[in-house]
Amino acid sequence: MSEPEEEKIGYGKPPAKTRFKPGQSGNPNGRPKGSVNLKTDLRSELSEKIRIREGERSLKVSKQRAMLKALVAKALKGDARAANVVLTLVGRLFEPEAVAEEVPALTSDDEAILARFLARRLAE
Repeated sequence: MSEPEEEKIGYGKPPAKTRFKPGQSGNPNGRPKGSVNLKTDLRSELSEKIRIREGERSLKVSKQRAMLKALVAKALKGDARAANVVLTLVGRLFEPEAVAEEVPALTSDDEAILARFLARRLAE
């Protein structure tokens, strides 16, 4: 007579009686249909239009645009933190254009390497 083997329990191996049964989900209702994530909420909030006064005139702009106008105005008045934020944004947003211009052309050796690589991949 052999003894019944003990079930191994540990990380990634919960006891059999606590596991989900086949066809049973751990979250049967799933994510509610109307729920949105933070990114969607933020995009929606920043795209809403508000009225701002610029000199004598009143403008209707998005909240995002209003925030940028206020930030640039503070930077122009000498606020070092605002200037740093503006310059960081400019660097991040316009850097890919500058980097794309600096990419050197492929040499004949590079082209030969790519051709051999493609030939091997297509042969598989």
